[in-house]
Amino acid sequence: MPKSGFPEKIRTLQPFSDRFDAFRLPAEGCDVLFATYPAGTAIEPHSHATDNWGVITKGEMLITVDGRETRYRVGDWYHVAAGVEHSARCAEETEEIEFWFAKV
Repeated sequence: MPKSGFPEKIRTLQPFSDRFDAFRLPAEGCDVLFATYPAGTAIEPHSHATDNWGVITKGEMLITVDGRETRYRVGDWYHVAAGVEHSARCAEETEEIEFWFAKV
């Protein structure tokens, strides 16, 4: 897992790796991911069964939904609804905190 700027306590959480590397904090009805993306990361189109909200804490992320790409910078929040196909890319090293809420 790449070095992250998250505090040591966060880095001791359960590792998570799928299309990106993260530390996972399970919570009731939600998983919280502290994710790190190396420069040049490209995540192919996909969807989740969860309702996802995220905030960028370092760098920037470009998320594409319905052919429209939106740039999110430090402090920006984004939302991708459950079942919506999307892709993402990071030109520079990027970190975020992402909340994956179970669809009710």
